Amino acid sequence: MKIKKTLYSYLLVTPYLLHFILFVAFPVIFSIVLTFHKWNIISPMQFIGLSNYKKLLLDTYFLKACYNTIIFLLIHIPLQLAIALGLALVLRENLKLRGFFRSAFFLPVVVSGVVVTILWQQLYGFESGIFNRLLTGLGLSRIGWLIDPKWAMVSIAIMATWKNVGLYIILFLVGLQSVPTSLYEAADLEGANPWQKFRFITLPAINPTMFMVVILSTISGFSLFIEPYVMTGGGPLNSTLSAVLYIYKQGFFYYHMGYAATLGLTFALVILAVVALQRKWIESS
Repeated sequence: MKIKKTLYSYLLVTPYLLHFILFVAFPVIFSIVLTFHKWNIISPMQFIGLSNYKKLLLDTYFLKACYNTIIFLLIHIPLQLAIALGLALVLRENLKLRGFFRSAFFLPVVVSGVVVTILWQQLYGFESGIFNRLLTGLGLSRIGWLIDPKWAMVSIAIMATWKNVGLYIILFLVGLQSVPTSLYEAADLEGANPWQKFRFITLPAINPTMFMVVILSTISGFSLFIEPYVMTGGGPLNSTLSAVLYIYKQGFFYYHMGYAATLGLTFALVILAVVALQRKWIESS
């Protein structure tokens, strides 16, 4: 009987083990092995030792791509937090059509990223885009949203925030609903104003939610690919070349699969380090 239970237990976990081996363990191990080889998919792999890592240290384009990604995160994450939390605070109240607005804000999350990107590409059009039409209607100059290196990454960050903010509104709503109403009632008796209640009750209570939103936004931001790929192709002047887009080009444009694996592994370690630092900072604050 004991042997049957053991076999039954192993049988239950077999699908997960097969999935882990085929889609997690094998790709990771193969990617690490690939970093020591030169491979263009067609020809056999050629062992080149640490040459890919030496090339990485001198690759200014990869540094530029990482810099662009960091700039995107510095714009995107604070904007995402502020808008998502602000809208969640509003939607927490007993408003008319509250359910409709919650669904409306979440809708862009489930829409294809390519569709959203093409839509915003039209909105950002220099001559006929709605945003520039509004500016010229107010007597202001047009902005090269996607053709000016100073504005291109900002424009992508704004679009990405609009696309993803609905998910974080839901997360903040869940966190806000877990705050005991008795705390606010006690604060009212003490004469606390709305800012004091927000600063000393709401923020500490939703700190775990805040941590989750920051981590998810960071991982999503580091994965920036569809937006620059469709809207700008990494331009103008490589100002929107993200790290993932650069890795993709190395692998599937130039067929430098070994070098692309090296870039991917290095970038994964960078993400891990940034997330660990964020967690330490949020938990200590």
